[in-house]
Amino acid sequence: MIFDDIRFSEPGDDRPDRYADLTRIRLEDPDAVLRAARNRKRHPGLVYGRQNFIIAADHPARGALSVKGDAQAMADRRSLLDRLRIALANPKVDGVLASPDVLDDLLLVGALEGKLVFGSMNRGGLPGLVNEIDDRFTGHTAEALAQIGADGGKMLTRIAFDSEHTTSILENTARAVDDLHDQGLLAMVEPFLSVSAGGKVTNDLSADAVIRSVAIAQGLGASSARTWLKLPVVEDMERVMASTTFPTVLLGGDPSGRTDEVLETWESALRLPGVQGLTVGRTLLYPEDGDVAAAVENAASLLNEE
Repeated sequence: MIFDDIRFSEPGDDRPDRYADLTRIRLEDPDAVLRAARNRKRHPGLVYGRQNFIIAADHPARGALSVKGDAQAMADRRSLLDRLRIALANPKVDGVLASPDVLDDLLLVGALEGKLVFGSMNRGGLPGLVNEIDDRFTGHTAEALAQIGADGGKMLTRIAFDSEHTTSILENTARAVDDLHDQGLLAMVEPFLSVSAGGKVTNDLSADAVIRSVAIAQGLGASSARTWLKLPVVEDMERVMASTTFPTVLLGGDPSGRTDEVLETWESALRLPGVQGLTVGRTLLYPEDGDVAAAVENAASLLNEE
């Protein structure tokens, strides 16, 4: 077992071989991932009134590497890991939402001590794919998440009334909710009303559409006891939050605007009843000025920590 003998340098070291030991571990000691998962300190627990801050890092698994016009922004895994480690080092950040590859790297570098861990379950709906809306479950399973001591799994659920794939999407989401529930894990469902046309899937971000997606999503599965919602911040967010009693985290969305402008839109939404916090990735990991620590701290300052 080589894992115990390896220590990773702190973010800021720009040597190209700074994560070479991850490759070594994966080659010579692959069971180190499971050991790291089982030996890590768990999050102290969820409390109503104390909002949670989760960093999202599952976009690359869809081949979605672009951030604010830079088509290859997330392509460098070393840079992504540096940015994630900076974000997770902030004690106000409760955890991470990631695909298996990223999550395993973070476990191996010891970045998830005391953190919430959510796995990303369906990554098959690649942007631009001819059948993108057929978003199959190609990532974490409920069983695998339970094995590594995760807290839950997340699934994107795009509901397209013009696509014959929507019924199977709903069925597979319901099955994943059930599987997570059976393992005692949280199901984080991210619903959208979508249109699949011209080789592109577009989400309807009107309040009425989000409310309808919530109505459908919160009815999936045999039990809703462990289901959360992950919702976009849209106009008339108060009416959106009136449509559910589920714990809800706000997503960051496509980071097309300036980071400070995006933070302003989150602030008022975080004050609404039922909003349990933020689950945000690219907006904070790739800010305009490159200062990840400051962007994360600014977002954390918006949360209720009582």
